[in-house]
Amino acid sequence: MITVHHLENSQSIRILWLLEELGMDYNIKHYERNKRTSLASPEFKKLHPVGTSPIITDGELVLPETNAIIQYILDRVGDHGLVPEVGSPERISYLYWLHAAQGSIVPLMYMQLVIGRLAVRVPFFLKPMMRKVVAKTNQSFLNPKLNNFLSLIEQHLSQHTWFAGETFTVADIVMGYCMEVAVVRSGMDSRYPNAQRFLTQMRERPAYKMALEKNGVFEPLAF
Repeated sequence: MITVHHLENSQSIRILWLLEELGMDYNIKHYERNKRTSLASPEFKKLHPVGTSPIITDGELVLPETNAIIQYILDRVGDHGLVPEVGSPERISYLYWLHAAQGSIVPLMYMQLVIGRLAVRVPFFLKPMMRKVVAKTNQSFLNPKLNNFLSLIEQHLSQHTWFAGETFTVADIVMGYCMEVAVVRSGMDSRYPNAQRFLTQMRERPAYKMALEKNGVFEPLAF
């Protein structure tokens, strides 16, 4: 049976959600973050050399990386209608958002988190200089790129109910985490009504509610 090694407030919420959508039995082992650094515990880092969340185990298998885990699970049990058929009009949108989430959006959000923390955790005599570096990085690089994605998301969801079209898919699970983080970290507020509509309908899915129940309080890291 699959065990989800669940680091609190992390991307592994997606794996819990997928398993609930599929109606699969699984085990869950919870790991807390360091209260000061927000980093994973040494116990979690021992699971795999990279020490990043999410991680699952299945017998002797130890597998990290969101999209790799998702594909492994779907290969085992089938997609249950959560993946558009090859050649369908929804397939391209599905593939784009599935991989844009991990390939582009999450790295930008992670950089946003890291440099934001630099400004407050450096020695006091370096803070003025670091604040300028952070502000410049945000202004010239991170904010424009993230705003472009938010605008694209808003435009796309103004024409579609879900990310791949009118049917809920795995792309919504992967993007769902990005959307939750964007609210607390990237300014995705009432200026993006269709994105907010997506969040509302996402949070109403029974499988998402059950994942949250097993997850515990989900509070995406801000800064």
